[in-house]
Amino acid sequence: GGPVNWPINSPDFYLWGYLKNVVFEERPTTREDMQDRVRQACAAIPRQTLLKTVRHFQRRLTLCLQANGGNFEQLLHG
Repeated sequence: GGPVNWPINSPDFYLWGYLKNVVFEERPTTREDMQDRVRQACAAIPRQTLLKTVRHFQRRLTLCLQANGGNFEQLLHG
């Protein structure tokens, strides 16, 4: 097969982007400050958001398997 494009709306893209925005809302001053901010940001993610993210990830895994590892983005909206 050819190259596979990384989906712009992959399940981890949302969470990493969200966490990065929260952690770097103000620039961390030390490594420990950054680690504390990451921990706090993770702890503050609402349970429903995490459950929704897991459900979406599971759906993507199922569609990926159905597409034999190929592109399945078009199946997400069907």
